[in-house]
Amino acid sequence: MTSADVARESGVSRTTVSYVLNDTTGTVISEQTRRRVREAADRLGYAPSVAARTLRSGRSDLVLCAVPDWPVGPVVDALLDHLSRELADRGLSVLVHHSRGQRPLTDLWRAVTPRAVVGFTSFTDEEEAGMRRAGIQVVATVLDEEPRRPGAFSVGQTQVGRLQAQHLAGAGHRVIGYASTSDPRLAAFAVPRLAGVREECRRLGLPAPRVHSVEVSAESGRTAVRALREEPGPVTAIAAYNDEVALAVLSGARAEGLQVPGDVAVIGVDDVAAARLAAPPLTTVSQSAAVQARFLSDSVIAALDGRPAPAHPTDVLQLVVRESA
Repeated sequence: MTSADVARESGVSRTTVSYVLNDTTGTVISEQTRRRVREAADRLGYAPSVAARTLRSGRSDLVLCAVPDWPVGPVVDALLDHLSRELADRGLSVLVHHSRGQRPLTDLWRAVTPRAVVGFTSFTDEEEAGMRRAGIQVVATVLDEEPRRPGAFSVGQTQVGRLQAQHLAGAGHRVIGYASTSDPRLAAFAVPRLAGVREECRRLGLPAPRVHSVEVSAESGRTAVRALREEPGPVTAIAAYNDEVALAVLSGARAEGLQVPGDVAVIGVDDVAAARLAAPPLTTVSQSAAVQARFLSDSVIAALDGRPAPAHPTDVLQLVVRESA
C-alpha cells in the first residue's frame, strides 16, 4: 500500500495524507479529515516508508548495534533491552546486527542509514572512517577486553577474574579451580577472565588454578567437579566462567555428594536471575547491564547533540556475595 492508495480511500490529496501521517506542523486540516485519513490508513494497513522518510530528512531514527558472533545470553539480551528503553525516550529505535557469515557491516549501514552505530567490539579503521564520512555517529565500546581506540569504553574482563580469585582467597581458600566455557565463540571473554584468576593467584602466592572445560549440563558439571577434586590437593573453591557454567558446577557438586560451600565454594559471573534461585544462591560478579546501557545511551545522545561524551562509569563490576561462596 502507498500514500496514493490512502488518498483515494479517504478522498483527499496525497499531500494531505503526508501532512496528516507525518504530523506536519503549520498546516490547517480539520480534525474530521485527519480522522478519515488515519482510519483509511488503518484499514489498508499502510505504514509510511522508513526509507522514503530517511531520504526526505537525510537521517533515520535508527541506532545500529553491531554485536559480534557471540551467543545471545542473558547479559547481552538484558543490555540490549535496557539500551532500547533508554533510547526510546529520545524517539530512537535500536536495530541489532548480529555478525555471522562474511557479509560486511558496510552493506548494512548503507542500506538502513542509521543515525548512530554502537560497536560492541572494535571496528576496523576503514569501517569507522566510512561511517563518519557518511555522517553517522560512531560510539565505540568493547565488552570483551581492552579497547583499541582512545576514549572507547570497555569492561575489563581480566578484572572480573581477579575479583573472583580475591574473594575466594579472602575466604581462606588456597587451592582454586577454574571451570571454563566449552564455547569457542566466547574465548574473547574466557581467556582474560582466566588470566585474571591466574594473575591474582600468583600475586597472592597461591598455586596456579586448575582448569577444566565445562558444558552447560549436569553431567559435564559433575565430570569437572570430580576432576578438580582429584588428589593431590583437591580444590576447595571453583571460579566459573559465568553463572550458567557455575550452575552446572553446583549441579555436579550435588551429584558428587558435596556440600556447597562446606566442601567446595563456587563463584560465577553476570548475576543472572537464576543465580538468586540456585541452591545455594550463587555468589557472582555482576557486570550491571543497566549501568552500561545508560552510559551507551548517554553517549549516543551526546554524539547526536554534538556534546562531549559522558564520563566512563566506574561502578560496572560489583561482587555479589551469597551462600555459595
